[in-house]
Amino acid sequence: MYFKEFDIRWSDIDANRHLANSAYVNFMSHTRMGFLIENGLSQKEMVIHNIGPVIFHEQLFFFKEAFQGKPIRVSFELGGNSPDGMFFKFVHNFYDHKGRNIARGTMQGGWIDLTTRKLCGLPESLLPMFENAPKTPDYKILTKEDMRAHGQTPVHLDQ
Repeated sequence: MYFKEFDIRWSDIDANRHLANSAYVNFMSHTRMGFLIENGLSQKEMVIHNIGPVIFHEQLFFFKEAFQGKPIRVSFELGGNSPDGMFFKFVHNFYDHKGRNIARGTMQGGWIDLTTRKLCGLPESLLPMFENAPKTPDYKILTKEDMRAHGQTPVHLDQ
């Protein structure tokens, strides 16, 4: 499993003096980007291939509070991806200094071509990164339909 450890900073806490929900999102992002960079998908590689990641949705589930003064560990696992790498699901578990699972976050997204602004698969040379990634027990091959499983569509205001 892949982990990053974080100290909870003053700027990471909210009015209730515990870890703010926005900090969870930032720690998830830092953890997954750490995994991607360490496995060959740096900003330089994204520029070479003219691709960028897009988020379709994120979910957070909170089990226990986290407070400043004690480090937390955040895991990265692949919950699913499409065979061409276009779609992905990342799962992050948060653990306190005693190893207790205090939160879980999931994120689904895809890759876009930065010129056409349309979804695209990953270059063949980058696919092994996901093949070798740590996977969740319920890992699955993702389809376009999986990306729309929540049934959310835009709502247009009358003008």
